[in-house]
Order: sequence, then C-alpha cells, then structure tokens
Amino acid sequence: MLVYVNGRFVPKEEATVSVFDHGYLYGDGVFEGIRAYNGRVFKLDEHITRLYESAHAILLQIPLSPEEMAAAVVETCRRNQLSEAYIRVVVSRGPGDLGIDPRKCPRPTVVIIADRLALYPAELYEQGMRVMTVATRRTSPAALNPRVKSLNYLNNILARLEANLAGFAEVVLLNDEGYVAECTGDNIFIVRHGRLLTPPPHLGILQGITRDTVMELARRRGIPVEEAVFTRHDLYVAEECFITGTAAEVCPVVEVDGRKVGDGRPGPITRQLMADFREYARTHGTPIWDEPAQQAADLTPRTRAGGTTTAPRRAPA
Repeated sequence: MLVYVNGRFVPKEEATVSVFDHGYLYGDGVFEGIRAYNGRVFKLDEHITRLYESAHAILLQIPLSPEEMAAAVVETCRRNQLSEAYIRVVVSRGPGDLGIDPRKCPRPTVVIIADRLALYPAELYEQGMRVMTVATRRTSPAALNPRVKSLNYLNNILARLEANLAGFAEVVLLNDEGYVAECTGDNIFIVRHGRLLTPPPHLGILQGITRDTVMELARRRGIPVEEAVFTRHDLYVAEECFITGTAAEVCPVVEVDGRKVGDGRPGPITRQLMADFREYARTHGTPIWDEPAQQAADLTPRTRAGGTTTAPRRAPA
C-alpha cells in the first residue's frame, strides 16, 4: 500500500508524521472519510468542500488547493489499484512544540490513505441491527461544533466504549437537552406516518454526505422528508429506523433499547433506500481510470526538501 504524505507517495511502513504534530498531540486538525465504488470516487466534490469548510472554521490553511486535493485523492486510489475503497484524508496543524499555540505550527501535515473497509457484517444489512441509547451526550455545538469534522473524536469514542461493553454494533447519542442527535459514526433516520425524519444540524450532528444523498433519493421517490427534532420515544414507536454514513452506507435498525422497531424487520422504505443508494453510488462519482492517459498531465514532478515528489495540479473532470 502507498500512502500520500505531504506530496509524496510512500509505502505504509514509511508513512510517518512527527510526534510533535498537533494532530497527534491535541487532535488539532480535520479529516474526511470518502468511498470509491466501481472505479469512481463518490461525492468527491462534496467531501472536499466539507474538508475545506472544516479547516476554515478552525483557521487551518490547507497547503493544497481544493483541485489539487481532489486530484491527490484520485491518484492515491490509482497508485493502490483500488476500484472499491475507503479513503481517509487527514489534515493536521502540523509539527510545533509541546504548547497548544497553533502559531508554533508553520506547516500543516496532509495524509491520504486508500484501503478496503467493511464496517458491519453483511447479515446486519439483511436482518437489521440492535442499538441502544448511551449515557454519553453529544458534544454541544456551543463547545465544539460537530459540523466541524475534526480529529477530536473522543466524544464518539466514549460512546463507542459503551457500545463495546454492552455488546452493540452501534449506539445512539442524545444531545444535552435529551433529543436524538446521531450515532458514534452515523446519522440516524426514522419513518413516522409515512414521513422520513432525521435530526437537524443545529442539534449537534455532522451533516453527513450520505445523509444528504439519502434525503435526495427519498424525495425522488416521493417520500416526504423532514429535518425534525425527536426523542427516544419517537425511536421506540417509529415504523422504521436506519442509519447512514460513508462507511456504513444505509443500514437498517430493528431494535432500540430493547423495543422492536415496527415488526422487528427492515421496513419497505428502508429497503428501497438501501437499494437506491447502492445503485446511485455505483454509477455516480469522479472516475479513477476513465480519463485519457489516467490524467497523466495532472501529476508533475516537483522537488522538495527530502527528495522528488509527485504533486497533483488539478482535479480530474
């Protein structure tokens, strides 16, 4: 496997960052998780836009243009011969000193990893998963807005620890007012009286790209979609429930806190949207190999301290 590190493609064993990097020391940075399906990078422009918005929110200047970053993502897939992949783009504040002052970090670190990933077992997509609500509350937007996809995921990890201890594949976090927010790495939807409901961003959720795609696919089916505030009670009495995420895609939920959702099986709207999403994801996206000469013109050798590197100049069409 080759990993993109600050403009160079290196074997994963050599893909290292400084122990003084503020991403390592303080979780000071941003990231994106992106999928490639059938030789196409799914929703690449949307992921790149969110990455740069997150960086702007924390005053982090990414040393590549959005077009260069998009081209680097595609080239990382090419270098690893991956048509189906999970891609992680990480931009940290970079090396500094042991203090927290970001001004001591003059050069951000950029890492892109492309590998294979299967988050949940296949049977959960057929039979549905059990979830529970946890004591850990979602970080308040007033403290650290979850719409910034930062490297600080301790809130999510604390909830994941509760999931592991209780034997659940996923759990639901409430916000500090007791309303349903999201899961440890996924957004959540319910079906009530034929309407598809999902929590609004102001409750303290990451506005997921898979979430937004599913909402659009539902509207195309004529299914009413709303961003709405709801509670655990609404989860308990919902006709259907499912979660969405870049890694998880669309996965049905059939039990919440020991209560069956609907008849305890994935519902018809959930199954339809699962099928619609899989078809859409496999037929839309930025081509990895379909461009002439594999977009050779996008990669021009440049010399930096430490050797010659290949840096992308523009994104594939």
